[in-house]
Amino acid sequence: MPTDLTRNQELVLGTLNHAPAPLSAYDILDLLRSEGLRAPLQVYRALDKLVERGLAHRLESLNAFVACADEHCHRKGLIAFAICEGCGKVDEFADAVIEERLGTWAGTTGFKVERTTMEIRGKCAECLKAA
Repeated sequence: MPTDLTRNQELVLGTLNHAPAPLSAYDILDLLRSEGLRAPLQVYRALDKLVERGLAHRLESLNAFVACADEHCHRKGLIAFAICEGCGKVDEFADAVIEERLGTWAGTTGFKVERTTMEIRGKCAECLKAA
């Protein structure tokens, strides 16, 4: 864990790192009340900084957050998430082929890509086995 995080950022990141599935800001707040966090704004401020630094990601479709699986991923252009609709597990990955195709499309159309996040929903291997 980076050493220059505030106490609230450390608490939030630690909670995300130990969560089996994505957490909403209010889930995080409920888990951290015993640590002295009382207001949603405390959690949102910590999450904003963690996302800004690439230490956490916001999953738009779930309005929830996960810890980054790769501390250097913010240097990559494409971040993708496979979200299991059975158990809620999230796998983070990067794909150079998709990133290249998006780059080619952006170059052709003159679109300036600032951030690319892809969310794929389905069932993980474990949930498929259990079905």
